[in-house]
Amino acid sequence: MVAMRRAWVAVAGAVVAVVGVAGVSSGAGARAGVGGIAPEADVAYHGHVTVREGRLGVRLVVANHGPSGVPGATVRLRFSVPPTGAQALPPGCLRAGVDEVLCGAGVLRVGAGAGRGLDLALRVPVHAAEVTVRIDTAWNGGASDRNPQNNEHRVLAPATGDRYFF
Repeated sequence: MVAMRRAWVAVAGAVVAVVGVAGVSSGAGARAGVGGIAPEADVAYHGHVTVREGRLGVRLVVANHGPSGVPGATVRLRFSVPPTGAQALPPGCLRAGVDEVLCGAGVLRVGAGAGRGLDLALRVPVHAAEVTVRIDTAWNGGASDRNPQNNEHRVLAPATGDRYFF
């Protein structure tokens, strides 16, 4: 069962990676590294999480603070309380497991403003008193990121309807 889940996650990650880089034209994306060294980028996620009456909302903005562009990135969201039932996900997102969603963020240019916004509206059991959402990068085009503090988040959201920012 574990091997089957790992295989599913690998396939899902590959699908999101392909969705994330669709439409990349030459000249877009990461600059070539010197001597085969990976380019450096600073992928960042900012937003908020809300839980109320069985509804989980995640507003996420993906940005790149540079110094190099990224040809595509995939954000991973994992939930302490698995979403229930069939879920309508935004374009470029897919379920990677019972408690995990992957979303392609597309090309991330340097200094292009806030980046791509993602809005997820999921259902969780009504009795869930809180949900922890873990957010990180599943794929960033092979760039090195020396500042993981702005792209690795763990947000505890009590079911109060309040926004919990990251």
